[in-house]
Amino acid sequence: MSLQALFFDAAGTLIRPVEPVGLTYARFAARHGVEAMPDDLMQAFHAAWKATPPPLHPPGTAAVDDDRGWWRGLVAQVFALVLGAPLPEQTLDGLFDELYQHFAEPAAWSLFPDVLPALNALSRDHRMMVLSNFDRRLRSILAGHDLSRFFEQIVISSEVGAAKPHPRMFQAALTAVGLPPQDCLHIGDDARCDAEGAAQAGIHFFPVQRPESGLELLVQKVRSGAYSGLRRALLCINNAPVSEMRR
Repeated sequence: MSLQALFFDAAGTLIRPVEPVGLTYARFAARHGVEAMPDDLMQAFHAAWKATPPPLHPPGTAAVDDDRGWWRGLVAQVFALVLGAPLPEQTLDGLFDELYQHFAEPAAWSLFPDVLPALNALSRDHRMMVLSNFDRRLRSILAGHDLSRFFEQIVISSEVGAAKPHPRMFQAALTAVGLPPQDCLHIGDDARCDAEGAAQAGIHFFPVQRPESGLELLVQKVRSGAYSGLRRALLCINNAPVSEMRR
């Protein structure tokens, strides 16, 4: 049977922050009297991200707080690593609230140049969904960039209660689309979250690794029927969590 549904990762595949996360953190921190270098914050973000297990809730249970508490903990770790001591709770509360709201705004994100041409082409004869390690902020972000119209559903980890590569995320997408794995293709840029998760679920996978492997190439692969066996392409992706350079 031919390919029928496409699952798209969001950050790192469709959208990206308009400025480096470290620069954003430094800019907002300065408003609260906290001085930190953007490069140091970026390095700390990488370290904290790698060391922090992704949110995981009991089966059938969404995050009560939309995983906001998880993000607060991550931001606290980032600044503690850079400053050598935790931020005062009152300072952290105000700073985190502003950062969280900033990354909820569509203006904080930009589209990759190949996104709209690819979605326009592929939406003509494929069902499409978003499958993302994100929270409810993603819906307003995608709507603000006029992307919601392309997708039947936006499946987000905070509502599933698990994050990619957890099988529950991919099963949620398969259940929503009502198709077997072999009829679906997942598109993403992260070796572990996207490639390994799709492979474990038996879903075809296309690696986004710009500029060599962008969405223009995806359209060519899908149009030519060359998506079969793309799960093997996971070996071509770097292990750096590019898709998670956000929020």
